[in-house]
Amino acid sequence: MITVPQKLGLILTGGGSRAAYQVGVLKAMAEFLPRHAKNPFPVICGTSAGSLNAMTLAVNANSFRNGVQYLISIWRNSHTNQVYRADWYGVFKNTVLWLAGIIFSSIGRNRLSHISLLDNSPLAKLLRDSLPVGKLQEHIASGLIHALSVTVSGYASGHSVTFYQGVKSIRPWVRARRVGIPTRIDTRHLLASSAIPFVFPAVRINREYFGDGSMRQIAPVSDALHLGATRILIIGVGQCKDTNTNRSITVSYPSIAQIAGHVMNSVFLDSLEVDIERLHRINRSVIHLSEEAKNASGLHHVDALVIEPSQSIDKIAERFAKNLPRSIRFLLRFIGGMRETGANLVSYLLFEQNFCNAMIELGYQDALSRKDEILAFIQHTEKSTVPAKSAGKHFV
Repeated sequence: MITVPQKLGLILTGGGSRAAYQVGVLKAMAEFLPRHAKNPFPVICGTSAGSLNAMTLAVNANSFRNGVQYLISIWRNSHTNQVYRADWYGVFKNTVLWLAGIIFSSIGRNRLSHISLLDNSPLAKLLRDSLPVGKLQEHIASGLIHALSVTVSGYASGHSVTFYQGVKSIRPWVRARRVGIPTRIDTRHLLASSAIPFVFPAVRINREYFGDGSMRQIAPVSDALHLGATRILIIGVGQCKDTNTNRSITVSYPSIAQIAGHVMNSVFLDSLEVDIERLHRINRSVIHLSEEAKNASGLHHVDALVIEPSQSIDKIAERFAKNLPRSIRFLLRFIGGMRETGANLVSYLLFEQNFCNAMIELGYQDALSRKDEILAFIQHTEKSTVPAKSAGKHFV
């Protein structure tokens, strides 16, 4: 038997502009902790837009409150044109090239490359100008950060690839359709992880083009465990739980926007829900195992706290869709995105102040309502005892 120090892991999921919700939760956490508290999460895992929040926390690990305040200032003053080009020329040019690329590809002449529906070059500039990624290694060396990971999806390999930067003792991993690779994380990894399919361009890193990390991420919880986390706090951006299982009768055929929103939910939300359900199921099973069976299986209980929106994000997005630039509203109206059924898709692209502030406030209030639970989870410092041969295996 060995004694494993408790390492609290933070998982920040993807979801485009929905990731503003995470900032509200983090704002409340910063208020719960002492003003000069350092980063309480030695392991931080980010995917898609969550990777941008994750990196910001990591490079500000010497002051958790400062890192959160920086996130708040970015998201509270967010505008669509800071993330992707929303001017008429930029939107028209990219849309025409995108459609032309589809036509050329269909006839076997792939003459156009690096084409996407929207141009996210403003985001690339914002990341280069505002994120001192070089500080990450300093914080790892000083012990403030054990590891940071950013997950991407390889278009050629079909693998979910988790790039991580951390202490030397962390070993790379290979599982079915997912791998963990040590590297120096920079803005390319963040852009790749947040490259929503079809919407933003893929990013080439080393030998392959990568897209949004939420694609094919079949076990989002496992990355934190591979990196050494023994307990996990997860901030999701999914819809509030709907207990109504009755299916409504629909008359009209679904619009392109409605179908796209459904696909977005499948990419960003479903795998996390399934993985959390699997974690809870394994935890329940472990309770009934003898010590001998636990040792043989390499399984042990993993505490996890999940914080998700208590209100429908679709409804919030529907209220603020009119704040999108006129060019984007025109494009979305063309595919049915400005109808009620298209609000789901809009919620991923609404990088506007009013919506982001509403999401921050929702996250803040949700966290305040669970203050005692969150504080107890963060401040838990008890050491766990794990069989030597199974330490770090969990259910990854």
